Amino acid sequence: MNAVIVILIIAVLVVAIAAYIFRKRQAQQIEERREEAQGTREEARASERRAEQARLQAEEQAETARRERATAEELQRKADEVDPDVDASDDDMPAEDAPDDAKT
Repeated sequence: MNAVIVILIIAVLVVAIAAYIFRKRQAQQIEERREEAQGTREEARASERRAEQARLQAEEQAETARRERATAEELQRKADEVDPDVDASDDDMPAEDAPDDAKT
């Protein structure tokens, strides 16, 4: 009878120790996943910042291109005003693009 009680006590202790180890390992895995998620979130924030910087640079470049295009068009208009070979009534078509009979 005493042997049965000792065996039961040992069995309960083994089960309790196994449950403790299992829960500890499970908690460790959860913590590892939390750390991984945190790292992934940090990567996502960094990627978002880079994307926003790229977007702002693209907008800045587009604005610079618009200003350059406007400057080029204004210079072209001034050149057309000064050039005696350009017909002032046809501003949309420079002399080199005009039909052959209009170039004379």
